[in-house]
Amino acid sequence: MRRTIIVALALALAATGCSSGGASKASGVLTVGMPNGPLTENHNPFLPTSAAGSLGYRYQIYEPLAFVNNTRPAQDPVPWLATKWDWTPDYKKVTFTIRENVKWSDGKPLTAADVAFSYEILKKWPALNNRDSLKVETATATPDGKVEVTFASPQFVNRNKVISAMVIPQHIWSTVQDPTTYTNPKPVGTGPYELKSFTSQTVTIARRAEYWQELPKVPEIQYTSYNDNTAQTTALASGASQWSYVFIPDYQKLYVDKDPANHKLWFPAGLGIHGLWLNTTIAPFDNPALRSAMSDVIDREAIFVKGEAKLFPKLESKTGMPLPAGDSFLAPEYKDAKFKIDVEGAKAKLTAAGFKYAGDVLQAPDGKPVTIELTNPSGWSDYLTVLDIIKGDLKKIGIEATVRTQTADAWTTDFANGAFQGSLRWTNTGATPYEMYQNIMDGAEIKPIGQTAAVNFGRYNSPEATAALAEYANATDDAGRAKSLAVLQKIMVEQVPMIPTSAGPIGAEYSTKSWVGWPSEEDPYGPPQATLPNALQIVMKLKPAGS
Repeated sequence: MRRTIIVALALALAATGCSSGGASKASGVLTVGMPNGPLTENHNPFLPTSAAGSLGYRYQIYEPLAFVNNTRPAQDPVPWLATKWDWTPDYKKVTFTIRENVKWSDGKPLTAADVAFSYEILKKWPALNNRDSLKVETATATPDGKVEVTFASPQFVNRNKVISAMVIPQHIWSTVQDPTTYTNPKPVGTGPYELKSFTSQTVTIARRAEYWQELPKVPEIQYTSYNDNTAQTTALASGASQWSYVFIPDYQKLYVDKDPANHKLWFPAGLGIHGLWLNTTIAPFDNPALRSAMSDVIDREAIFVKGEAKLFPKLESKTGMPLPAGDSFLAPEYKDAKFKIDVEGAKAKLTAAGFKYAGDVLQAPDGKPVTIELTNPSGWSDYLTVLDIIKGDLKKIGIEATVRTQTADAWTTDFANGAFQGSLRWTNTGATPYEMYQNIMDGAEIKPIGQTAAVNFGRYNSPEATAALAEYANATDDAGRAKSLAVLQKIMVEQVPMIPTSAGPIGAEYSTKSWVGWPSEEDPYGPPQATLPNALQIVMKLKPAGS
């Protein structure tokens, strides 16, 4: 990866134009849906639990310095609010050149001070730093209008996160007493859209009159929060919702066949996974033998076919590494370490670790029956199907599991705060497996129960894993990184800090009936989800069908 990236304005804006000209004459609304249930008005762009975060419209209002394509992580990032960034050789400092003639939606100019403030606020208020966990040391606007950001440790593994940070207006957020609870009633951003209306089900954003580049062809975007996956699927099938990321159990019949010419989906793979997170602060789930035995009896083929309808790739490597995306990272000793169901082997592990059986009931070393409560949002039908599969699998080794559903908001809060025993969730994804493993087992990021975690939701505490992650992040060559990565794979196989269940694609469904220009396997310019930062890139590429 080059440390200096300079891209001319004409190249950076080739797909979208480079003038601040007027809007297209095209009419129509782009409709986006998510199965998240009733909304509470909160437009705070930092909080994933806010309406702006859960539906994704924060990314149409607030812009990053650059865009990173996680479907093609080797590609150079696309400059946006920054036209250039230059890393020092040790990756402890980056200097940004900020784009000129950009204005906030309230008419005030974007300044280097705004950018520096956007990093400083992450240091001052760690709860706002939950998306990327950036370890900012200083952020300074220089006399020549650039921004210097420094870090206490090398940021090679976080370099894409650093350059894609969201920028907010200092003149508004510096007056906010507590930005962690601020609902941001009148969002002011540099993006091409402004908030138009809000209800508990639908949020509408409208195109601004002026923007630093050519305005998008989409006049309005309407975000609807449906109650569950079924309602969201129905909306997609009918055309009421044109863009979503929702699990559809029989997507060919329920979605594609309703309009074969226009109903599309694309689920590119990444270096992330989905899995059963266990709260390792609670006995007996703090016991690696139990976690390993649980993993040994989970039927991943059933999860692949019944739970994820073959949309999420099947996970085979016991390291949790998605293949073939992770082939080049797989340690030689784990090339053939595949998941397989082994009920008797699991029972042998448990009895060797001090667990006992009273008939068909597994008892922990303290004599108590082993039970587990599995939680997930009520509308997430794929996850609930997977939980039912896991529930039946755990019964084979004497573990009584129950499944409890919650609202999406309640689950998000409880999961981040550690108020759960077992729950399905995805991991981060990135250019290397570091993102996935750091998300699962970084002891440096452990939060006490009751405090919001950004990663390591299971509160897994392994000094060896924490050291290996730090060594990977600070390695100066590929050999050093490979050595650390082998240690992390060994921990995943032997300690099972989280139980992997499937590979994690970055997918979405979309319709070409009204709008064209979507990312696809043929044009993979960015991940297709409406709730990811690249959603703005997508909207800027869309144009009316037939135009």
